[in-house]
Amino acid sequence: MIGAGASAEVGVPTFRGAGGLWNGLRAEDLATPAAFARDPLRVSTWYAERRAKLAAIDPGPAHFALAALERAVTARGGRFLLISQNVDGLHRRAGVSSYVDLHGTLLLDRCTRCAREHAVDFGSPRELPPRCAACGALERPAVVWFGEALSPLDWERAASAASASELFLAVGTSAVVEPAASLARLAVAHGARFFELNLEDTLNSANAQRTLRAPAGAVLPLLV
Repeated sequence: MIGAGASAEVGVPTFRGAGGLWNGLRAEDLATPAAFARDPLRVSTWYAERRAKLAAIDPGPAHFALAALERAVTARGGRFLLISQNVDGLHRRAGVSSYVDLHGTLLLDRCTRCAREHAVDFGSPRELPPRCAACGALERPAVVWFGEALSPLDWERAASAASASELFLAVGTSAVVEPAASLARLAVAHGARFFELNLEDTLNSANAQRTLRAPAGAVLPLLV
């Protein structure tokens, strides 16, 4: 499972970090259904700026190392799933093919009426707020906002993988966002070994068989 720490290493601002404010507003004030209903232009503009920044950021060593780990595991007949708490899609661009975007992705927009989804070109300017080409309703990023439930299908896939895992590796995640943080505990409860790679201790550290306190991009390539 990968968290914001791995992306922060390559310059992606985190919600809780120094770059978490936009025009004096917290992410928690913008990434909500109520905020979008109240001012879709402001929320869409914020996301457009986030996407523009992402367009200039490449995946880091941690992302490429996870893609290499997937290839190594599957080459030996094993199964691999990357559970991403990030919405930036950097793991996809690094070549990871088996993943679940637990909190959605900025790579897609979704219609608020017909639920049609389509890929977004970060480099192409467009009218804001965007409207669905099929029905004309407003579109929003295909992410899970504060106050929204996770996709049941995505959660089931992540929980099933955690329950069946032999090794659960948490990379760059602070373990404060639920229910994602519970996946490590679920894996341990079903007999998995749990390794944690993060800059600081987390609420899950006591359950880990091995903890590494270092940048993911510096350590993961050495482990693959």
